[in-house]
Amino acid sequence: MADRSFLNWPFFDERHRDHAAQLEGWCAANLPVQHGESIENVDAACRKLVKMLGEGGWLMPTGVDSTDPQPLDVRTLCLTRETLARHDGLADFAFAMQGLGTGAISLFGTAEQQQWLKKTRAGEAISAFALSEPRSGSDVANMDMTATREGDDYVLSGEKTWISNGGIADVYCVFARTGEAPGAKGISCFVVPADTPGLRAAERLETIAPHPLARLSFDDVRVPASAMIGKPGEGFRIAMSVLDVFRSTVGAAALGFARRALDESISRTRSRELFGNPLFDLQMVQGHIADMALDVDAAALLIYRAAWTKDAGAPRVTREAAMAKLYATDRAQSVIDKAVQLHGGDGVRKGHIVESLYREIRALRIYEGASDVQKVVIARQVMGGAA
Repeated sequence: MADRSFLNWPFFDERHRDHAAQLEGWCAANLPVQHGESIENVDAACRKLVKMLGEGGWLMPTGVDSTDPQPLDVRTLCLTRETLARHDGLADFAFAMQGLGTGAISLFGTAEQQQWLKKTRAGEAISAFALSEPRSGSDVANMDMTATREGDDYVLSGEKTWISNGGIADVYCVFARTGEAPGAKGISCFVVPADTPGLRAAERLETIAPHPLARLSFDDVRVPASAMIGKPGEGFRIAMSVLDVFRSTVGAAALGFARRALDESISRTRSRELFGNPLFDLQMVQGHIADMALDVDAAALLIYRAAWTKDAGAPRVTREAAMAKLYATDRAQSVIDKAVQLHGGDGVRKGHIVESLYREIRALRIYEGASDVQKVVIARQVMGGAA
């Protein structure tokens, strides 16, 4: 059983503890969802998970509309991702993308655009966040995709790539260059239903931990001007605001993976004998366990500090979220690597939980802001605050 003492930290209210306990019970009864690793099997499993999460009410925290009295609760988002990731990486993915995919709609959408939230929070529609391009991953302002005004419409042309839920999503939040100014100030955001003519998944992308990913092609995709989220030229600010909320949750998913790796390692070292004694009796093994536990707790403190700060009303938590995401993902990689070592041959055996964690964790140090980019963000925030 994973350590739950952190729920008594002052970052949390009673509703957060209740949510975590109820979700833990649901996960124990329903996860993991077994699936093969072909694209078709992963797609089917992801659709099933979205439906299950929606029917269970677990997708409700992923979005808010104009009728909701409270903003997005980042602590609930983080607790949910941590818990799901500890049980099933694909379940975490399915939950996370329902939030990230509609984040722009939640934060900046009109009442009409926010009608999508009724479907995504119920698990009746799948969402996606279409920001990255072949030439602009970390450098968002360098995007090439255009949205040209033609009468009452915009015509979108170009490509997006590494789009989570690409090929299975029902709705995309798409960022494109509308040209109000050079660089970041000339980007806008649009709601684009997946069945819009000219939009297709040009290529499905396979990775070491299978998830639905695709390169999308926009061939003169025509949407009404009312599909724009916010105002012309506000797309970069919208994207950064969404990432400001959801970046901490990436760290929370990494934390869930790390907690599972620590739990598996404790069980392994207690039950495995070496030279007639439990593996845990070796001081070097105890040192590894101590390092893992330290990394887990330190990551949790950074994650829930960032989440609490945002929930407490901070307009931006760029520094806190970047620190949480960077530290949690990097240290989770180290924790899981130690877990593999402690499991010996079983740690690299296909189908073993530690082996799957090893494959799951790597991408988290890249998406939603690569680790090196987070260092740049943190340094700029520190220097700006010291000016």
